[in-house]
Amino acid sequence: MNFDAYARTGVDLVNARLDDLDDLRAIFCDDQEWMRHEVAERDLPTFRRAQKRLRDVFEYGTSGRDVEAVGELNSLLEAFPVQPRISGHDSSDWHMHVTSRGASVSSEYLAGAVWGLSVWLCEYGSARFGVCADDRCGNVYLDTSSNCCRRFCSERCATRSHVAAHRARKRAAVPSQPDPLTPVS
Repeated sequence: MNFDAYARTGVDLVNARLDDLDDLRAIFCDDQEWMRHEVAERDLPTFRRAQKRLRDVFEYGTSGRDVEAVGELNSLLEAFPVQPRISGHDSSDWHMHVTSRGASVSSEYLAGAVWGLSVWLCEYGSARFGVCADDRCGNVYLDTSSNCCRRFCSERCATRSHVAAHRARKRAAVPSQPDPLTPVS
């Protein structure tokens, strides 16, 4: 099983817009095409609730609140239990999935996301769960850096934040000019 791929589905869900059914369909990758076709309007509230709870897990991890992160993941594992199954098209393609094929779209997707994030936490610790340091962003990410130093969800956010900080330092370094209309006392 590719636990990293399952964990990344959790990241994708937290970072997704879920305004409508089209937004929900957009989170499913090509391997999950059947989900894209079977998901329905009634699934939106389940995904939105799970999205909020998974965001909490990332915020707990980022702030060093491991016990809360573990508690929330355990609660989500109960809500979306893993029921492993072997899947494939022939004897050269066998692989594992986390739920039975009869499960609802929300159950299958969320069981995989929660399972992947739970394995990730056990393997690497909750400090590897990140929330982008760019205040304008808020996306979450899994820190795969060698020394657990990642602060941004993407190079784009890192560059934008660094440029803004550089410009702020330059503005602060330039002495302010007196207003010519203000009388000097």
